[in-house]
Amino acid sequence: MADEYDYHKMWGDLGMDVEAHDGLLGVVGEMYQTMFLTQKNRPASTSYLDGVAANLHSGRIREMVDGRSEGNPKKIIGSFCLYVPEEVVTAAGAVEVGLCAGAEWAPEDAERYVPRNTCPLIKGFMGFKLGRVCPYIESADLVVGENTCDGKKKAYEQFSKLKPMYIMDVPHVRNDDTKLQWRHQVHALAARIEEETGQKITEESLRAAIKLANDKRRALQRLSATRAADPVPISGLDCLLTVQAAFMDDSARLTGAINQMADECEKRAAEGIGAAPKGAKRILYTGTPMAVPNWKLFNIIEKAGGVVVGEECCTGSRYYKDLVPEDGATVDEMLDDIADRYLNIQCAIFTPNQGRRDDVIRMARELHADGIIDASLSFCTIYEMEAFDMEKAAQEAGIPYMHLSTDYSAEGDGQLTTRIQAFLEMI
Repeated sequence: MADEYDYHKMWGDLGMDVEAHDGLLGVVGEMYQTMFLTQKNRPASTSYLDGVAANLHSGRIREMVDGRSEGNPKKIIGSFCLYVPEEVVTAAGAVEVGLCAGAEWAPEDAERYVPRNTCPLIKGFMGFKLGRVCPYIESADLVVGENTCDGKKKAYEQFSKLKPMYIMDVPHVRNDDTKLQWRHQVHALAARIEEETGQKITEESLRAAIKLANDKRRALQRLSATRAADPVPISGLDCLLTVQAAFMDDSARLTGAINQMADECEKRAAEGIGAAPKGAKRILYTGTPMAVPNWKLFNIIEKAGGVVVGEECCTGSRYYKDLVPEDGATVDEMLDDIADRYLNIQCAIFTPNQGRRDDVIRMARELHADGIIDASLSFCTIYEMEAFDMEKAAQEAGIPYMHLSTDYSAEGDGQLTTRIQAFLEMI
């Protein structure tokens, strides 16, 4: 029997603007059809991603909301950034979800809280909240923010007027003092999440949560490794969506699906079956993260005949590159291990930040990239500033490089397409 669950009632009960949300789903659905379902020779296992996309605001929200009413999960914790450790949230019986930030929505409303010349991601999450069209934001019991860039730091002051928030203070340099400070922040988060859920984090629950997150990372590492093959067995678009799903989908279920994708892609690589033709220009992406449904840059690259073989960004390798040690003996030791792992994420907030440049060049070589596209969202000063040294590092490595700055609108897509086509022809 067909599922007759009334999602409109669910959305209305969450306090959402149901009519506006229907409009959003229509636009995103059309984008997905145009970008993803027109791809040729996709691995069959990527059908799981189609299901994720179809149920992102419906089935997934239902299982979390229904589960919360039954005590599993006890709470929904929203976040915008990798620096919020999912292991801590999971170990306290909650579920962490990434919040909507990947499209422009209600910009006029957002500009009542943040300046017009603000990063599109920041204006995006403000607009999604004010427009009441993101079920993840509306269902979240608590939003955990992080003092990364200055824009987010000040925007959270405004967002906290709209939603309960807890803020983590992320260091911007790495040394022995800041390592201890960051460990303290992770321990403090654990205490705050325990308070929110009423559930104590135990050695058993934290150890299980670490393994759950590590298993997901290991599956993503397997999938990423297959992209060194020529032809590439899976598109950059599908890999981007896979990591985006990791912020929202059930971890155990998604891990199984990713391993199935890796199985198929390993077989395709061995048999010379590609999602792009052999010899297609191979691009390594680096730069700002791409929240759902920000897929346009990868779509342009791959529709122009290139193929994205890797992503050095928060919706890419930074999410899965490093594991948390699984041999911690106590809760305190495991929390320290978690903190140390997350402090090694190579975000542009750090100074100095040689680690990010090293990762980009290493990945470009391992994945046999023909060129690097370094992109930043408009008004993202830290990534714009890092582009100078990133270009120098690419030149010294002998790898063609291009820097782009863009936003969520389609207004500049024609010029963007022309530049990317010229870059692909040049390399």
